[in-house]
Amino acid sequence: MSRKPVIAGNWKMFKTVPEALAFVRDIRQTIVGLEHVQVVLCPPFTALALMSDALRGSGISLGAQNVFWEDKGAFTGEISPVMLKDAGCSYVIIGHSERRQYFGETDEKVNQKIKAILGHALIPIMCVGETLDEREAGVTEKIVRAQTAAGLDGLAPEQVAQMVIAYEPVWAIGTGRTASDEDAQAVIAYIRDIVREQCGAAAAGNARILYGGSVKPGNTAGLMSKGDIDGALVGGASLKVESFAEIIKKTSEAKR
Repeated sequence: MSRKPVIAGNWKMFKTVPEALAFVRDIRQTIVGLEHVQVVLCPPFTALALMSDALRGSGISLGAQNVFWEDKGAFTGEISPVMLKDAGCSYVIIGHSERRQYFGETDEKVNQKIKAILGHALIPIMCVGETLDEREAGVTEKIVRAQTAAGLDGLAPEQVAQMVIAYEPVWAIGTGRTASDEDAQAVIAYIRDIVREQCGAAAAGNARILYGGSVKPGNTAGLMSKGDIDGALVGGASLKVESFAEIIKKTSEAKR
């Protein structure tokens, strides 16, 4: 089954609005003609609306880095799915390890957020992954299974088929360390098996599962050569047009 690869750039807490718009102008020119890859940019909330205008007609989708699970209400400082849709978003990153680590986001909250955004035809990029301690303790599969199963709880197979899941080993995020191509493929194939068990073969065949964790131009081709890896969630390398464009190009070549 052919799945269109996704390369999503998570800018985290970087880039002012002028910096974001300059990036959009340059990346549009740099990746002209690469239609085989779905590119998603996930800037800070402050840049979403203006970036939506700047991306119009480019084929590049807009994503947010977080969301609250209610449509509106007395939730100071939060952003609702309705607001993200209004700002032009198509994707939302849910359950990134930094949200789990620094803001106490639980598997149950991840599930709540996924259900909220699916109700507004937004596509979740659900992040799962183990810490270094968990990896060294040999419980990678246990952690990944628990996070994946909880995140998908109560979802219909057709909803899961539209989703993006990102395997991000926490020990590889921002550290320069990357899972080997074989390790990444093994865990992502395992995640696909979990999706198949819980939601059926069609959902497992259609859901796109990405690798994230110190993805850069030099390791992209190897990762993308693996059959179950459908793209990447890119952190630091998505902040520079040259490196992000190179990752997109290498993905397009590998998945053609």
